[in-house]
Amino acid sequence: MPLLTELHYLPSVSYFVELLKHNEIYIEAHENYPKQSYRNRCHILTANGFLELVIPVIHTGNKFSVRDARIDYFQNWSEKHWKTLVMAYSKAPFFEHFAPYFEKIYRQKNTFLFDFNLELLILCFKLLQFSPTICMTESYNKAPTNGQNDIRNKIDPKKQANLADFRYLKSYQHNFGSEFVPNLSIIDLLMCRGPQAKEIIYQSMGDF
Repeated sequence: MPLLTELHYLPSVSYFVELLKHNEIYIEAHENYPKQSYRNRCHILTANGFLELVIPVIHTGNKFSVRDARIDYFQNWSEKHWKTLVMAYSKAPFFEHFAPYFEKIYRQKNTFLFDFNLELLILCFKLLQFSPTICMTESYNKAPTNGQNDIRNKIDPKKQANLADFRYLKSYQHNFGSEFVPNLSIIDLLMCRGPQAKEIIYQSMGDF
């Protein structure tokens, strides 16, 4: 069964639990861009605790397609995000292995959020050694077609009730602290567990 989902910024492990169940993934490319979603934000763990990283997007005041969402570089967010990731994970076991791949994408300065998120998603698939078929939707359909498993907007920071699902994730040791923190970005799992990341995701599937 194909999966239908929206693009997130450095998605959560829960997002990848769903993606790795499918060999064919459709990315929603024709929705209107919504505010305050995981399309432009993610969560990481730093020495000071849980932190949200947000990519600023230029808003025109009118509705616009998600593919037309332009990144606002006036705030120099890409440099700030990269420096924050370095501070958070430079001492993680697999930082030296994976950091150059991520840094290259941050230095590119994509114009559109959609393109930036897609590059990061493809990189994460590569590091997880997962090779699904990725397709773009040709139009927006409120109801899924062709038997697609529709998870659009199921993982949303505004829907706090959905966050209860994160407690079923397989726990792992973070770079900081002894307590497991759910709902973190996949970059936390990759930097901390490296080749074991994929297995941890698969172990989470039986409980999700």
